[in-house]
Amino acid sequence: MRLRGLVAVLLGVSLAASGATAATVTPVGDDRTSSRPPARTVEGWPLTSPSSVGLRARAIERGAAEARRRGSTCFAVVRNGKVAGEWSWRLPRDEPREVFSITKSVTSTLVGIAVRDGDLRLDDPVSTYVPQLRGTPSASVTVRNLLANDSGRFWSLQSDYADLLTARSRTRYAVGLPQQYAPGSAWAYNNAAIQVLEPVLEEATGMPVERFARTRLFEPLGMTRTSFITDRAGDAAVFYGLRTTCLDIARLGRLHLGRGKVDGRRLLGASWVRAAVGRSSTVHNAAYGYLWWLNRPGPLRGATDPVDAQGQPLAPITGQLAPFAPEDLYAALGFGGQVLLVDPSTRTMVVRLGLPAQPGEESYGFADAARVLTRALR
Repeated sequence: MRLRGLVAVLLGVSLAASGATAATVTPVGDDRTSSRPPARTVEGWPLTSPSSVGLRARAIERGAAEARRRGSTCFAVVRNGKVAGEWSWRLPRDEPREVFSITKSVTSTLVGIAVRDGDLRLDDPVSTYVPQLRGTPSASVTVRNLLANDSGRFWSLQSDYADLLTARSRTRYAVGLPQQYAPGSAWAYNNAAIQVLEPVLEEATGMPVERFARTRLFEPLGMTRTSFITDRAGDAAVFYGLRTTCLDIARLGRLHLGRGKVDGRRLLGASWVRAAVGRSSTVHNAAYGYLWWLNRPGPLRGATDPVDAQGQPLAPITGQLAPFAPEDLYAALGFGGQVLLVDPSTRTMVVRLGLPAQPGEESYGFADAARVLTRALR
């Protein structure tokens, strides 16, 4: 499969076929009295005016206009659990769409739930749950390595963006790949390695990942329009296979803003949230937590950076994803500019889902959402 074909595989048909749908815009009410309860709700979220939660309406409106111009299907800004601005284009607000690698951050959360339940530990060898790896060079790879993307499992553009996607069982394909580098010695944005978390979670929890996610995460959070894609073998695609909406995925951010609690119910340990989104998980990439992207300064790695024979970047860089924004920002990111950006200091989120950039255009990303955030907070 040529890599150009990868784009068609990743996009699927649900968004590409939806360009003719009329845009729908949800205006934000002007509730200037902060002590008065919000007059309306949208999908269970209270609606409020930007000014009532300390945000600049003009900055949010400009952010929405820019998002629309760049092929977005939805855009939302949420602060203190209230929607300060929300727009939908091309698709109805409540129609799920593929969000690609945002899925990884959901998978991280599922591992966190399993850790809190006592079903697994981060430093457990993956081979504890995946017997095919026992007695192989991959036997010492840990669950933590898979979450940090420094497992050293085999990676190439062909295997990760073509062969994995076309495999009947993506899990079987991923498990069958060899070890490329010593665990912890090299970083790669490794879809196949992350897919190995599917059998880990299934064995540890005793149920299919799709059911575990629905009963332990989606239903408790009210993510009623969110579900996992499964492959032809019935395996959940935990590296990219999620369908959701702007306001549904914002509930994942709300869970992390609550340090693992929502509406008085604890789903994640506070220590898990700190480890997943509060600090770098690997010395190789300051911008990476446990399958979440961070704004921490230091050595940076991208998804497809060229590497040498030891798995190290040929042209390493140092910096931040958004140097103009606070260091504690974090985000779930997906192919084509899918973004759930979370600011824990101000309890603000920016969500953008949509179509990939056209040839010659820059994809919407972490810095774009961070720019909306910082302008709205000024």
